[in-house]
Amino acid sequence: MTLPVMVTGAAGFIGFHTALSLLKQGKTVVGVDNMNPYYSVTLKKDRLKLLQAYPDFHFHEVDISDRESMNDVWQAHAPIHYVIHLAAQAGVRYSLVDPYPYITSNIMGFMVILELCRYQPGFQHLVYASTSSVYGTNKEMPFSETQRADSPMSLYAATKRSNELMAQSYHYLYNLPVTGLRFFTVYGPWGRPDMSAFKFMKAMLSGEPIDVYNHGKMARDYTYIDDIVRGILAALTHQPKGGNEQMHPVYNLGNHHSESLMDFIEILEKSLNINAVKNFLPMQDGDVPATSADISAAARDFGYAPSTRIHEGIPRLVSWYKDYNKL
Repeated sequence: MTLPVMVTGAAGFIGFHTALSLLKQGKTVVGVDNMNPYYSVTLKKDRLKLLQAYPDFHFHEVDISDRESMNDVWQAHAPIHYVIHLAAQAGVRYSLVDPYPYITSNIMGFMVILELCRYQPGFQHLVYASTSSVYGTNKEMPFSETQRADSPMSLYAATKRSNELMAQSYHYLYNLPVTGLRFFTVYGPWGRPDMSAFKFMKAMLSGEPIDVYNHGKMARDYTYIDDIVRGILAALTHQPKGGNEQMHPVYNLGNHHSESLMDFIEILEKSLNINAVKNFLPMQDGDVPATSADISAAARDFGYAPSTRIHEGIPRLVSWYKDYNKL
């Protein structure tokens, strides 16, 4: 893989870690991000500083839904044969407040990426981010890719399921090699401030109560960022081959261990040496009580093997958080 790899959402949490891993491997990375202010732009700029220390990192502040600008970026670095598409308007709960960016970024933006890949001669592989949220109202655990995913409980989930269907159609029409990855609750250093672990840490260190939804009766397949990145890069080098059903596969990338929210909070308390004041609340609209990933397909096809449990990952996150915020 000597040609450049395009990573969209390169200033984002998963995009940053993915780009950094590629650069450490000696790859050339074309990073794209619109630096939107959904959360701290300062955090995004600090991530970019680490990436820009590498001479083979080429960054473009561009919105992926801007067809002309994205085409200019593509032509400046062509040929591009590999794309890791991680840019999106994130957040289940924010989609209840402002739905429009989800359509612009997650639908139109993905369409622009598909079209760029479609017209690139010799294009090898598009790997894109989906989400465990597509399983919606499914109650059978663990979630398997063979289960139906037609009951999304949020607009965010609906846009990501739409991406999977768009990718399927582009394979069918144009034989585009494309792989979707359904991420399960990714956490770790340099993570998004809107995610629960960061909200909890900020509140606990400020002596404020933390909001615990569904009265604490929640479980998540918490997946450490390093495991996710290894899965993304393994998927990228595993170009799908075969018939129609095999040329647009979708895989779960989780930790294969569903953990109680209360256990997650307890490890945070121990890592911070703070007893949290808990404000127990009902379930929020658009949320689900539990997630659990069947990762057997990813393990079989490209050796995905997560190894970080929350009792290891959370202390690493806390250590980074204190260092970054000079606490």
